[in-house]
Amino acid sequence: MRNVLTLLCFFLLTVASAQEIKMERGKFYQNGVQISSYETKNLLKSNNEAYTYFKSAKTKEGVGGFLLGLGIGLTVGDLVKGLVSDADYPSGFTYVGAGCIAASIPVMSGRKKRLEKAIELYNNGLKSTGTTDFNMNILANGNGYGLQITF
Repeated sequence: MRNVLTLLCFFLLTVASAQEIKMERGKFYQNGVQISSYETKNLLKSNNEAYTYFKSAKTKEGVGGFLLGLGIGLTVGDLVKGLVSDADYPSGFTYVGAGCIAASIPVMSGRKKRLEKAIELYNNGLKSTGTTDFNMNILANGNGYGLQITF
């Protein structure tokens, strides 16, 4: 009976902490398994504030990526045009491209902090709802040894 109770307690501990999301090198992990950004978004929908931070970070990432890609495309396109034809280089496309590249830097900055804040808020919300509020201690006193389980 004692072995079954101990196994049950350890199982409950792993299930209780399996909900937490971790972010390593820009990828999201839940219970050691990588999950997609879409799955992360669906998990964060349960915490409104965390979901707002996540959406904000993804919006910054999308707009900044678009500006960066547009800037690189305009600059490289104008460079190729200047190399293969007798047109003057640099033209207005190069300057607009360089401006888009420069504008993408402040747009994309801060997105990692927002993602980390969203994950932190979600994980803290799990702890406050009681899903991970499980504690098991081994006690020893003059009467013997025992397990103390706190829910």
